[in-house]
Amino acid sequence: MKEIPLLKQGSKVAIVAPARCVTPEEMAYGIQWLKDQGVVPVFDERLFAVHHIFAGDDAFRAAVFQEYIDNEEIEAIWLARGGYGGIRIIDKIDFTQFLRHPKWIAGFSDSTVIHGKLQRLGIPSLHSPMPFYFANKIPEAKQSLFNALTGNPLQYEIPSNPLNRLGMMEGEIVGGNLSVLMGMNGSDIFPETDGKILFIEEVDEYIYHVDRMMRALKRAGKLANLKGLIVGGLTQIHDNAHPFGQSAEEVIAEVVSEYDYPLCFNFPAGHFDDNRALFLGTETQLLVNQNVVVFSQN
Repeated sequence: MKEIPLLKQGSKVAIVAPARCVTPEEMAYGIQWLKDQGVVPVFDERLFAVHHIFAGDDAFRAAVFQEYIDNEEIEAIWLARGGYGGIRIIDKIDFTQFLRHPKWIAGFSDSTVIHGKLQRLGIPSLHSPMPFYFANKIPEAKQSLFNALTGNPLQYEIPSNPLNRLGMMEGEIVGGNLSVLMGMNGSDIFPETDGKILFIEEVDEYIYHVDRMMRALKRAGKLANLKGLIVGGLTQIHDNAHPFGQSAEEVIAEVVSEYDYPLCFNFPAGHFDDNRALFLGTETQLLVNQNVVVFSQN
């Protein structure tokens, strides 16, 4: 993976909305937070464009994104929010100039589309909270984003889960939101999983949907040759009136039960307040012990 310069005092960070529309009120806290960190937020009225549910029509959003990724004065791009929309514009983006002068792109959820494209291009990126709902994130989550962008190591210790499979994972992390990954499956923006650590998280899905998506990934050969599997937040997961009979965690554990790589549940990344930053496409160590999980990225 190619190295990207880290942020410093006075660095310019563009806020871009490639998916759902946002309001000034929803962005205000994140914008002020950037200023408080000593960096310069860059945006204009186009950030608040509205076209149906989107932040402008597809051509508009693609053009704004293109402008900022090509701008050599911009040192990072903080994606405004998720929702839906990235898959509609990813093929309209020309990454030629970006590859000459790469910069950090940070976000999660629908941003999985952009992360997948970058992983295919050999460029690391940052799975992280976004300005939308940033005020609700716990201090550790906010600090983790700043640490990542400024070169401080990311090191987390979390309690182990009874469904975890013990061992050491070492390698590059790929992945993101499970539903978005499924929408990318079979295309040239789905990340290579062989020899990688796969990270997944999900929100507002039914248990049987999680089961179907995991089995689809397995049948497509995406789960067999992993270095490890990290499962982040499984948030607001629903069951039917006639219960499925397993939790979403139990479903995932069953689907990968024939493999012997380490498995970690309840990692602090996803659609909840403790959404900590993690690098995609960079070397990672994650030790899954009986009582504690230790995560490290330098």
